[in-house]
Amino acid sequence: MEKATFGAGCFWGVEAAFREIPGVMATMVGYSGGKTANPTYADVCSDTTGHAEVVQVSYDPAQVNFEQLLDVFWKIHDPTTPNRQGADVGSQYRSVIFCHTAAQEAAARTAKAKLEKSGRFHQPVVTEIVPAAPFYKAEDYHQRYLEKRGQTKRHG
Repeated sequence: MEKATFGAGCFWGVEAAFREIPGVMATMVGYSGGKTANPTYADVCSDTTGHAEVVQVSYDPAQVNFEQLLDVFWKIHDPTTPNRQGADVGSQYRSVIFCHTAAQEAAARTAKAKLEKSGRFHQPVVTEIVPAAPFYKAEDYHQRYLEKRGQTKRHG
């Protein structure tokens, strides 16, 4: 089992998208990349802690590889909007990949460069690629939020 951690806007839809991938064994939403230990949702929403809303993905590399997870990551959000996804605005909604290994970092940088050269976006890709930072699990009511409300597929 390996871990990958992605920030791509509000973590509810991001989690739902990754849960659909065969080989993803578990997901957990939380906060990473900030300066405050054990932040709450209210802390993170204040846009003062520096944390991003993220999804930590546990996956079986025999069934799905990191590059395939990256493909989903690029498709489910706009990586050209700094600190914003749709109506959600603030640094907690930034596009970020927290790399757990040197191989993940290399793959992320390669994928980002390929995406930038593809012409798919007319603006620069602003996704941060950084070493994994401490991960803080979000409150239980955020876990599988859309699924609990009968929305098993990501909308939007």
